[in-house]
Amino acid sequence: MSIRLNHTIVAAHEKETAAEFLTEILGLPAFLLIGPFAVVRVSDDTSLDYTDANGEITSQHYAFLVDESEFDDIFERIRARGLSYWADPGRHERGEINTWDGGRGLYFDDPNGHLLEIITRPYGSGGTTASRPHPLFAALDPEDHEGRRSGHHRKNSGGRLGTAEHPDRME
Repeated sequence: MSIRLNHTIVAAHEKETAAEFLTEILGLPAFLLIGPFAVVRVSDDTSLDYTDANGEITSQHYAFLVDESEFDDIFERIRARGLSYWADPGRHERGEINTWDGGRGLYFDDPNGHLLEIITRPYGSGGTTASRPHPLFAALDPEDHEGRRSGHHRKNSGGRLGTAEHPDRME
């Protein structure tokens, strides 16, 4: 059996506004109201199901793999709306895109503070020898990149845990 993500529930202050934002930015078909959810179909078999939440919303991260043409279209819509965007999830490289793994990527916020990402190459697809490997994979040994688990944390020369163990820190 092949396991695939079918849907996830996304908290929003106004589910319809959040769902409309995502469909417009990504260029997706209109959302559907199904029961208590505003359902955004992001692929043939995966949806984000927005629901109204009371109180504070915990920010989540959603990454979308897109082709080069889709990236250009989405990036243009982000710029047309004047949205802030960053090359990194820590939001240090404002107004920049990244070129990790020989592709392009950027991060931006949705109206509820969720961190959205568009990428043209999956993480690590450029390997450790790419001119700009993804920072999570740049610190790994080639053996680790091939899917082996080391079972221990690797330390860098300063004795600190490396970037690969701290995905929120893109150094």
